Amino acid sequence: MGKVTIKDVAREAGVSISTVSNALNDVDVLNPETKSHVLEVAKRLNYVPNLNGKLLKSGTTKMLGFFTTSVAGPYFYTLVESMSRECDRLGYGLNVFVTTDKQIIMSNILGGRVDGVVIFEELRIDDQDIAAMEKNKVKAVFLDRVIRSEGMGSVIFDSYEAGYEATRYLISLGHRKIAYISGVDTMFDSVQRKEGYLAALREAQFPVDEDYILQGYFEEEGSYNAVKSFIHNHPGKLPDAFLAGNDLSAIGCIRALKSLGYDVPNDISVVGFDDIDIAQYFSPPLTTVRNQIARQGMLVVNHLVRMIQNKEQGKVEKLAGELIVRGSSHIKLSRPS
Repeated sequence: MGKVTIKDVAREAGVSISTVSNALNDVDVLNPETKSHVLEVAKRLNYVPNLNGKLLKSGTTKMLGFFTTSVAGPYFYTLVESMSRECDRLGYGLNVFVTTDKQIIMSNILGGRVDGVVIFEELRIDDQDIAAMEKNKVKAVFLDRVIRSEGMGSVIFDSYEAGYEATRYLISLGHRKIAYISGVDTMFDSVQRKEGYLAALREAQFPVDEDYILQGYFEEEGSYNAVKSFIHNHPGKLPDAFLAGNDLSAIGCIRALKSLGYDVPNDISVVGFDDIDIAQYFSPPLTTVRNQIARQGMLVVNHLVRMIQNKEQGKVEKLAGELIVRGSSHIKLSRPS
């Protein structure tokens, strides 16, 4: 048997198509017995309504779209889980689109398949794309990119301040040679954290050494390899501390240092960002700047739905980080000569 249609339900229930439609759409014109009978038949036949006609009539989908190039790693797991819960609470579904194809992204954003969109900064949506979205009255919230208009807003983690404060903390422990493991240079978070790190070094009047800026790509293995390679190529320039662009990079860094016989934190301190679940259980437990990832997801969905419902205009919400001191950082001990 092919796909069950509304006609099949009507025929089986012995009623008109309009009666089935009223029952399925909870239109209050049927007596309870008829409605109950129709719904029972629909369930028995495994009837799945065709949403397209319904959506065309209502002009809404009750779906939100999250557009990103990746959902790998603990950050995205926490973010998507939080967004999904908040969507559920507000009566919306969440579609996650994972692609780097700009054409696919824009056709889905502009095609009316969702009521509003959440866009992760790495997608590189440009001014022309944003103009097209505004022309089509697309409601959007950007993660980690500052945009504000009537129908567009942002929720960002204050990565600059977090990078600055984490570096100041390492300086306060007596560290002078502080290396930074960068993420991806096209990403807002990565750039802002590095800028905060550099600002703290300049304020303390420490020289900025380009050799101390490593590329870890926000990855554990990438950072592991970068740290091992750095120490191998610069044997006389061992840092007092590493500030890593995220916790996965910090974990990769610690693994590399341990493999080379160094003790963290007695020889070298390591600090990360985000406070992912494993951070407190790693050995040593990770000192990190807590990013309120779950709160970020909740705020994004809440702001987007309120814009869709015309209850508020676009705004920029900035979340502050919180330094969580654990076992991977330590007051600088003098090294034997």
